[in-house]
Amino acid sequence: MSIAFGLIGGLGLFLYGMRIMGDGLEKAAGERLKRLIEVLTNNRVMGVLVGTIVTAVIQSSSATTVMVVGFVNAGIMKLTQAVGVIMGANIGTTVTAQLVSFKLTDYAPVAVGIGVAIWLFTSNKRTKNIAEIFIGFGILFIGMETMSDAMKPLREFEGFRTLLASFGGGSITDTLLGVLAGFGVTAIIQSSSASIGILIALATQGLLPIEAALPILFGDNIGTCVTAMLSSIGATKTAKRAAFIHFSFNVIGTIIFVLVLQGPVLHLVKSISPGDAARQIANAHTMFNIGNMLIQLPFAGVLVYIAKKAIPETDDEQDQVIGVKYLDDRILETPSIALGQTIKEVLHMGNLALDCYRKSMVAFLKPDEKVAHEVFNIESAVNNLEREIASYLVKLSNTSLSGEQHEIVDGLFNTINDIERVGDHADNLAELAIYRIENKLDFSEGALQELELMHDRVIKSYEQAILALKTGDTNIAKRVIEREGEIDHMEKSLRASHIARLNKQQCSPGAGVIFLDVISNLERIGDHAKKIAFAVIDATQKS
Repeated sequence: MSIAFGLIGGLGLFLYGMRIMGDGLEKAAGERLKRLIEVLTNNRVMGVLVGTIVTAVIQSSSATTVMVVGFVNAGIMKLTQAVGVIMGANIGTTVTAQLVSFKLTDYAPVAVGIGVAIWLFTSNKRTKNIAEIFIGFGILFIGMETMSDAMKPLREFEGFRTLLASFGGGSITDTLLGVLAGFGVTAIIQSSSASIGILIALATQGLLPIEAALPILFGDNIGTCVTAMLSSIGATKTAKRAAFIHFSFNVIGTIIFVLVLQGPVLHLVKSISPGDAARQIANAHTMFNIGNMLIQLPFAGVLVYIAKKAIPETDDEQDQVIGVKYLDDRILETPSIALGQTIKEVLHMGNLALDCYRKSMVAFLKPDEKVAHEVFNIESAVNNLEREIASYLVKLSNTSLSGEQHEIVDGLFNTINDIERVGDHADNLAELAIYRIENKLDFSEGALQELELMHDRVIKSYEQAILALKTGDTNIAKRVIEREGEIDHMEKSLRASHIARLNKQQCSPGAGVIFLDVISNLERIGDHAKKIAFAVIDATQKS
C-alpha cells in the first residue's frame, strides 16, 4: 500500500510541477507564443517547428493536439497544416523526458527555494513568471524522486521484475503486451510525459531494462492520442479527422519501429548512454518521435487521405463556421493563444456590426425595406456573438493568464458591449427606415445631404475604432476620440438647422421627428466608437 501511495503522490507532484512550469513558460513567452500560430502556412516543416516549440513550452503534446483539434474545428487551421503541428507536438513532448532523465533531483529543493524567494520578494510580473518556472521545475523533480523511492521495494519482488522483463522478450506477443501496457497507463493518466517519467523512475531502480521499456514507450505514444480523440467528440468532421491523423500517425510509427527499427534504436541508445537506462529511455523516446516524423512527413497527404476515407464526407456535411469563427474551448489549453483568437472574434463581431450599420443607412437613405430586414438578421447575429464571446471570456479569465492579459480580457468585455450597442442603433435605424417607407415620409434635399454628411463622419469614426482595435495603434484611437467631439457638435448643429426647416415648413412634422431620431442614433454610434478607442489606449498603456 505504501508503494501505491508513494507512486500516486509522486505522480501528482510530477504532473503538478509540469503544469506550473508550463504555465510559467507560457506566460513568459506571452505574445511570442500567440504569434507562432500566425506564421503557420501550408509549409509542413514550419508546422512541425511550431508544434515542437508550442509543446516544449506548454509541456503537453496532448494539450497541443487538443488545441489543434480546436483550431481545425474553428476553421482557423486546415487539415494539411494540422498534420505538421501534430508531428511537431510529438517531438516537443520529448523535451520533458530528456529533462527528467538527467539526475537533477538533488537540485530540486534549491530550485523550489529560489523560485519561492523570487515570487515573494518581487512585484514584477515577468519575474514572477520566471519564478513559476523554477518552482514547477523543482516540484517536477521532487515528484520524480518520490516515485523512484516508492518503487525501491519492488526490487525485492522477483515476480514484478520478471513481468517487466517479459515485455522485452523478443516475441511479437510480448511486444504487443508491452505496447498495450503503455497505451493503458497513458490513456488513464492523460500524459505521455508522466508515463515516460514512470518508466524512467523504474529504470532508475534497475527494474526496467531498455529492451522491455521500448514497447511500453511505443504504447505511451499511442495512448496520448486518447485525449485528442475524446476532445473531437461533438466537433466537426474535419476536427475528427485531425484527431484520427494523430492516432494513425503514432500507430503507423509504432508498427514501423516494432517490425523494422527496434533493433537499430536499441543498439544506438546503448552505444550513446551505456549503463544508463534512464538516458536510454529518454533518447529512445526522442529518436522514435523524430524518426517517425522524418519517415511520415513526406506522406502527410496520404495521412489526410486515409483520415478522409475513415471519416468520409456526407452530402449534408457543413463544416463551414456559423456564428463564431475563431473560438473553441479546446484552445483554452493555451490561454495566450486563446486570447489572440478572442481578439480576432471581437474584430469579426465589430466588422459584422459595421456591415449592419452601413446597411441600415442604405435602407434609410434609399429607402429599401429589403435591406432593412437584412439589418435585423445581422443584428441578431451580432447579439449572438456577444453572448458567445462573453461566455468564452469568462472561461478565459479563469485560466492562467498574466496580469496584463487579465486586463485585456476585462477591456474586451466592455468592447463587445459597445459593439453590440452599435448593432442595436443600426437596428433602430432600420426600423426608422421601415417607418419612413410605410408612412411615405419625404425629406428635403438639404436634410438628406446633412444625414449623409453625418453618416460619413460616424462610419469613418467607427471604422477607425475597429482598425485601432485590430492594430493597437493609439494614434488612430486618438483621432477617433477627437472626431467624436466633431460628431457631437454636428448633431447639435443639425438638430438646430432641422428645427429651423420645420419652422419654415420645408419638412413635414412626421419627417422632422424621424430626422432627429436618426441623428440621435448616429451620435450614439460615435460615442461607442470613442469608447472602443479609449479601451485600445487603456490596454496599450497597461501592457
